[in-house]
Amino acid sequence: MELKNSTVLITGGTSGIGLEFVKQLTQQNAHIIITGRDAAKLEQAKKQFPQIHTFQSDVSNWKDVEQLYEKVTKQFPELNIVINNAGIMRNLDLQDTTIALDNITSEIETNLSGTIRMVHQFLPHLKSRKSAAIINISSGLAFVPFSPSPVYSATKSGVHAYTQALRLQLKKTNIKVFELAPPGTETPLMDNFKNEVDSNQNMKVDKMVSMAIKGILNDKLEIRPGLSNVLKIMSRLAPNFIASMLDKTVEKARSKNKIIVTTKKN
Repeated sequence: MELKNSTVLITGGTSGIGLEFVKQLTQQNAHIIITGRDAAKLEQAKKQFPQIHTFQSDVSNWKDVEQLYEKVTKQFPELNIVINNAGIMRNLDLQDTTIALDNITSEIETNLSGTIRMVHQFLPHLKSRKSAAIINISSGLAFVPFSPSPVYSATKSGVHAYTQALRLQLKKTNIKVFELAPPGTETPLMDNFKNEVDSNQNMKVDKMVSMAIKGILNDKLEIRPGLSNVLKIMSRLAPNFIASMLDKTVEKARSKNKIIVTTKKN
């Protein structure tokens, strides 16, 4: 996929993977448009990268997606790549009865429904371009569930399945459908899991995005950097074993953290 002079829309482009895509795609001489829910963060990203264009928009709100489409395609009819990156990841105890019903599914609305809404809304425009691409961000946890983040894991499994089906449906069109499944990556998304995982295992965000861009340039439709590829393979060879091992790793990290906290208090 050619990135030079492409016009790219990135949802959730104000931090983490999205912001790193802004940096590295700018180096590829692409024209960048980003979205985000937080106006202050959008302004900060604009200061960091003055050449980008920003739109305040929330993919979990279907009206926002409709309005985004109208504004972006009117101002940037050359748009030919959409990166569905917006996502939230929460540390949830499913036995916590204080979580409201309208709150428990918020990750679904952003991670899965948001991706589907964006594709559905922008698909006619992308089909009108000579060369176009949809890049959906799933996760290594699409293949093996992470017990502290059950709803997130479920949404990323959904994004994975949806992307596969989308690719098949669009196989006779001008649109290439990519899936990027990052491993644990050093981003703000992982801040709520410092006591659950060994942060030393996380991949640097610049390295991860660099591998992603290399894959896109080489038309590698399924990009699984680092441990994500291992998780995909193991999920097929020994799914129960790898899920159990990941859960034991979480329990070990929690126990270690409790010991450290207790020692500090004493």
